[in-house]
Amino acid sequence: MSRHLGLRAVSLAALITLLPVSPVWAAGGGGGGGGGMAPSQSAPQYDPAAEYQKGIAAYQAQNFKDAATAFRRVTDVVTTHAPAQYLLGSSYLQLGDLKKAKRPLEMAVKYDAAMIEAHRDLGVVLAKLGDKAKATAQRDQLSARKTQCGPTCAEAASLDAAIAAVDAAMAGSPQAFAPQRAIAPLASIDAVYVSAVSKINEHRYAEAIAELEGTLWAAGPHPDVLTYLGFANRKLHRYDTARGWYEMALAVAPNHRGALEYYGELKLELGDVAGAKAHLARLDTLCGFGCQQADELRRWLREAAPSAS
Repeated sequence: MSRHLGLRAVSLAALITLLPVSPVWAAGGGGGGGGGMAPSQSAPQYDPAAEYQKGIAAYQAQNFKDAATAFRRVTDVVTTHAPAQYLLGSSYLQLGDLKKAKRPLEMAVKYDAAMIEAHRDLGVVLAKLGDKAKATAQRDQLSARKTQCGPTCAEAASLDAAIAAVDAAMAGSPQAFAPQRAIAPLASIDAVYVSAVSKINEHRYAEAIAELEGTLWAAGPHPDVLTYLGFANRKLHRYDTARGWYEMALAVAPNHRGALEYYGELKLELGDVAGAKAHLARLDTLCGFGCQQADELRRWLREAAPSAS
């Protein structure tokens, strides 16, 4: 079963601007993917994508208390969004609350092991909390990456600075608090977002994934971005990764019809007919007669029936 997808990219800044306070997502963006659990049918109390933008604004204004409040509302819904976890931990770090900073920084490292600043800040926090062994482990990871990277790679300077920050913290330097991360304005990533969707249409999935992951810092957990990430990973047969993106998308927007449809298609691809039918029932409840997403998933189920018999 296959079909050509013509995915249309709308300005990401415009999509964020249009987010309602209590989201009831409609068609949503294109994309595919799946998940290991049934999507919730109730919207979160706070809109994580909108809260993320509030957090970014507060963080850049050095209002770290309000930033922490906003990012905490994001991570309460989408625990696996590494940028939100990092920015929550960084906000606490800037406030001097090391104990509160530790957990979200650990989560950031868990969900994005390549994030240099998360390893750096976690090493700083652990050192200042007196856990020299774990701080050294973070430094060792940075050092190993520097060795692998070499002196002329693009990340060399960032790695050197991160290692120096952890060393300073372990030495008891009061200047060891990590600097803030600069977040690009949301409008500046529109071209990248549109480019990524174009690459998906051209079946250049790995390139699209790299571009979409780059938007996560500015866009936060926007369900259309997450849906596109799920779709691109699904096309590369990275089913577990796709599942994770779709779980995140549906946690943010339980009624996102595009995510529900393609989530169901992935389940069908993996042999979970009952799961796909559950998604179809959900779509029928959401949008009734003439719903494109429901009709498409229904077609997939119909075409799968002969091979399953």
